[in-house]
Parts: sequence; structure tokens; C-alpha cells
Amino acid sequence: MENQTTIVTYFVFLRFSNDPPVQFFLFLTFFFIYVVTLMGNITIMMVIRGDNTLTSPMYFFLSHLSFIDICFSSVTVPKLLDNIYGNLAISYNSCLTQMFFFLLAGTTECFILAAMAYDRYAAICKPLHYVQIMSRVFCRWLVGTAWTISFFNAMANTLSALNIVFCGPNIINHFSCELPSLLVLSCTEISLSTIIFLKTGGTLAIFSFFVIFLSYVYIVSSILKIHSAEARRKTFSTCSSHLIVVILFYSTGCLRYMTPIASSIIMDEYFSIQYSISTPMLNPIIYSLKNREVREAIKKLMGYKPLNSCNL
Repeated sequence: MENQTTIVTYFVFLRFSNDPPVQFFLFLTFFFIYVVTLMGNITIMMVIRGDNTLTSPMYFFLSHLSFIDICFSSVTVPKLLDNIYGNLAISYNSCLTQMFFFLLAGTTECFILAAMAYDRYAAICKPLHYVQIMSRVFCRWLVGTAWTISFFNAMANTLSALNIVFCGPNIINHFSCELPSLLVLSCTEISLSTIIFLKTGGTLAIFSFFVIFLSYVYIVSSILKIHSAEARRKTFSTCSSHLIVVILFYSTGCLRYMTPIASSIIMDEYFSIQYSISTPMLNPIIYSLKNREVREAIKKLMGYKPLNSCNL
């Protein structure tokens, strides 16, 4: 037992490929995704903060979503790029730190998406009381509560992981330190950590998804009562971008975290790449393409002028 506690001081990630051309392609792909993620989300934040017309709660939440997406992607992608070209090791402390911030950013994104769904519900179903319901104080309270709950969730799971003994093997069958991938490496009882993880993560995910689901039930019900097809289309377009983001994030996130721990390595990596790397890149693109006000604000920021105005 004495020898078991001199344990693992570092972990080793699973390599995507040993083929140099494939490694080069993967490096360029993930580097491109990360650059686009940073540029896209920073642009959204700058546009919202710099444009006086984008002051509604929807854009307040979108600005915070962009900040979270930058954090979410930055937790894993820089180390992933390092892993592709050989540095597969990560220290025990760095691994748990990465896990903490991964849980913090992921849980906060769940709550921000729920807050955005509630905002769309208030705007479409309670238009006369929208300003009173979604006051600036209430919006800040929602964001602050999201970060606070997420912090305690990440802290609870990280502290439970500190009690796990890792005495070998130390190879993580994944590209980041997510808790399910660490639990399978434990050489001690993991039932308590598993219960804490499933109860905290499951409760928060189900609650936030329930808020989103219930909001859209009322939204769809209100839209169906509108007689004009054009009016229905315009009303639904105000929340279509959010709905796409929710589907992308929750579908893969739930499949990754709600499946058994010993599930397919390839599928786990695919789902993780989707919700933690691809979705943060796609969010600003989706909102830019689907939201006319955001598109116009971006054009204004870039100094874009229509050709006909240049000829005047």
C-alpha cells in the first residue's frame, strides 16, 4: 500500500495519429479553428460593446456567451496543439486545473444558454412586460448566478478527484483531462466521485435544459397563434440562431457525459471536439449569419460601405 501512494505525477494523452502528414493536417485544422474562434468571438464582443443599438438583454447574454466560448476553447486547444507534435505529457496538477476550468466553462455555457432561452420567451410571450422582466439588474443576476453555481460544481468535482489515487496506468484515452477519462485510471474506489459527478452534472444539465425546453414550448405555442405566415417566420427567426446553438451543444455534450464511462474512445473524442472546440467556433458564425443587426454592426465596425454610397 505504501508503494501505491507514490503514484502518478503526470498523465499522457492519447495521440491522434503517428503519421507526420496527418499530424500536420490536424495541427493546421485545430489551429485554424482556434484562430477563427478567437477572432469571431472577440469580434462579437467588440461589436456588442461598441454599438449603441445592441443594448437588449439578448446581446448582453450573447456577449457573455462569446467570452465563455473563448475560455472553453482555450482550456483545451492550446494543449491539444502541443500534443499533436509530441508533448503528450501533462502534470497531475495541470490536469486537474484543466478539468476544473473545463467544468467551469461548460457548466456556465449551459446556464447562459438557458438564460438566453428565457429571454426569448419573455420577448415573444410577454412582450408588454419584457422590459420589466428582463431588467438590467435581473440579467446581471442571472449571469452572476451562472458563474457562481458553475464554480461550486467545478470545485466539488475537482475536490472529489483529489481523493482518487492514480497508481498506473497513466495514459488518458482522450485529448483533454475530462473527469470520465480520469475515473477509469483510478486504482481506488470511484463510486463517490462518480455519484458526485453524475448528481451535480446531471442535475444542472437537466435543470438548464428543462428551462430551455419549457421556454421553447411556450415560444412555439405563441408563434402558432400568429395568423400571418410572414409574422410567424420573423418571430421565429429571432430565436432560430439560439436554437441551433443549443442543439449543437446539448446533443453532443449529453451524449459524452451521460453515456457509460467505458464507452467508445473515438465517439468520446468526436463529441468532445464538437461541443468544446467546434461549437465555440460556430456560435459567432451562426449569430452573424442569422441576425441582421449583428451583421450590420460588424459591417459598421469594419467600415464597410455599400458600393452605391461610394459613388455618391
